[in-house]
Amino acid sequence: MSTAAHVWINGSLVTEGEARVSPFDHGLLTGDGVFETLKVVGGRPFAWRRHVERLAGSAQGMGLPLPSVLTLRTAVDAVVAANGLASGRLRITVTGGPSPLGSDRGRDGPTVIVAGGPLPSWPASVDVVVVPWPRNERGALAGLKTISYGENVVALAYARERDAGEALFGNLAGNLCEGTGTNVFVGLGGGGGGGGGGGGRLVTPPLSSGCLAGVTRALLLEAGVAVEEDVPLSALSSTALSKTALSSSGGAGVSEAFVSSTTRDVQPISSIDGVPLPACPGPLTAAAAAAFAEVVRRSDDP
Repeated sequence: MSTAAHVWINGSLVTEGEARVSPFDHGLLTGDGVFETLKVVGGRPFAWRRHVERLAGSAQGMGLPLPSVLTLRTAVDAVVAANGLASGRLRITVTGGPSPLGSDRGRDGPTVIVAGGPLPSWPASVDVVVVPWPRNERGALAGLKTISYGENVVALAYARERDAGEALFGNLAGNLCEGTGTNVFVGLGGGGGGGGGGGGRLVTPPLSSGCLAGVTRALLLEAGVAVEEDVPLSALSSTALSKTALSSSGGAGVSEAFVSSTTRDVQPISSIDGVPLPACPGPLTAAAAAAFAEVVRRSDDP
């Protein structure tokens, strides 16, 4: 990557030091905006079509206009080239643009930014905690990828204070929803055991839970390795997990789990609220990781 990072902002490719956003930008003032994070593989954005379609859906949900897909792709390719990104991540951010000091948007149109950088270095597995604040699956922003990340910031800080790397949310219905930047998959039954086999089934919360429609999540579902199903948050309690760990067959409890995202791919969960899972990675997680690797191998725009 070149020394001076280049970003694309409102139609121009400039260095980071030259980039300017108005102090009256509605994204800064109110969190009015949407975004997408894409992974760069071999100098190309992975799953471009899916990400730009989701960006359009989020923008529609927020009532924000977007540049054309061609303009966005031109911007992305320019940032990749200017920064020498053979691998890394990109972020497309669209805000409400310069606005009055309040909830109303101004008339100048949106601010559009494309920036790139290196991929995070994730550990082989992650400890997670369940936070006490539920997602509102019926809220106006449910399922939209917005820049209003205050809840995620607080939740991830809660996890860090407990030596965990990710926080999981339930929803108002009492079911599992998602992580701060991830979707969640759990293996039910099967007993874990770390080796092959073991049975069980892999499930992930449905979109009706209020979770984000993750691109990696969708690709795993389409690969046939998991199904959508509500998971009671009680199944992740320390009592339920301890009972599963003590059972030789695993019963119907959570025997393994993982989180998924654009930058993490499939990352096994090692413990929930300090209780180790019976397997990390379990056979269902290993199969999901292999299936996703095959998806990536076949196409950069599946």
